[in-house]
Amino acid sequence: MNKPQTVTILGSTGSIGVNTLDVIARHPERFAVHALTASTQVDLLLQQCELFRPRFAVMASDPHAAALRHKVRQAGLNVEVLSGPEALCEVSEDPDVDIVMASIVGAAGLAPSLAAAASGKKLLLANKEALVVGGGLFMDTVRQGGATLLPIDSEHSAIFQCLPEHPSFWPQRIDHILLTSSGGPFRQTPLETLAAMTPEQACAHPNFVMGRKISVDSATMMNKALEVIEARWLFDLPPEKIKVLIHPQQIIHSMVQFKDTSVLAQLGTPDMRVPIAYGLSWPERMDSGAQPLDFSTLASLTFLEPERARYPGLYLSWDALRAPEGTTAVLNAANEVAVAAFLDRRLPFDQIHAVNHATLTALLPSKPVNLADLMAIDSEARSMAEAEILRLQE
Repeated sequence: MNKPQTVTILGSTGSIGVNTLDVIARHPERFAVHALTASTQVDLLLQQCELFRPRFAVMASDPHAAALRHKVRQAGLNVEVLSGPEALCEVSEDPDVDIVMASIVGAAGLAPSLAAAASGKKLLLANKEALVVGGGLFMDTVRQGGATLLPIDSEHSAIFQCLPEHPSFWPQRIDHILLTSSGGPFRQTPLETLAAMTPEQACAHPNFVMGRKISVDSATMMNKALEVIEARWLFDLPPEKIKVLIHPQQIIHSMVQFKDTSVLAQLGTPDMRVPIAYGLSWPERMDSGAQPLDFSTLASLTFLEPERARYPGLYLSWDALRAPEGTTAVLNAANEVAVAAFLDRRLPFDQIHAVNHATLTALLPSKPVNLADLMAIDSEARSMAEAEILRLQE
């Protein structure tokens, strides 16, 4: 019997992390959990430690780590509790780890994802920002480290499954790729009412239960803007070969149109355990726990072009990709700040785009050559976005 593969899950208390553990629990003979990490959810991480018995648990801050350490001792668990960004990198590059699930939301997930890539792990990438912020630097690290990079976003996983196996065939065979989107909760909301939308309304995704930041990105379609940027780097495609369609049913997860006009699509129920199971088991396939499609019950499948007036943020992705490298990091940072301000009720929904656009216009970065450069761009963009929010509040 083969030895189980060891897995570190960055962001184990988020929706991707929870679904990853659900899949792993179905295959205890294939996988063992090495490390689990979380930001603030001490009690949930404790429950996960009790169920999966990792060697390490990492909290983002010392106070949260102290609270978890106390509870781990009370529960009699043999789990070492660590804290901080350095610990995230340590459990990602640990020689005993085979697979790293990178699902920390935002730029905070970049450093441990880079650490996993540099140490040659099988890296399951659910953190869009690693590629949106890291871009060419991230892909260079993957190549130099000999890592295996597998996309976990359902759209990018779908594209990956539709492509020829060897990347050398991609340029000569692909005409373009089509990323599908639900359109979010405001797809049919009258445009004149968008400014009044609340965080609660924006977080009511029609198909998925997701974190608050990702839910708002779905409402603005900034999630798709980030996925366009991610696809550019994952599949080494020029921006004009990446297109987006709204597909409310989310049965077709994405498509590839080839140069002979043939189209290949990946279909499935909207359940993140499917791409997670594919990533964990690749190049094999295994049970994900998701329900299979019942074609006899499917209603019609519809497709729409995204309205620029409804989703202006989506179109910033192509602008950022045509600008100097590093501009996509500016867009990501500005959006994180703007979404946080909206969730804190400091910014109306329709002004998220205004902040993003203003920050992109004001900041033209130099090409980043290392992680420090990326973090400097990120920091400057955040400061400029905050300044724009204050200006809008005047």
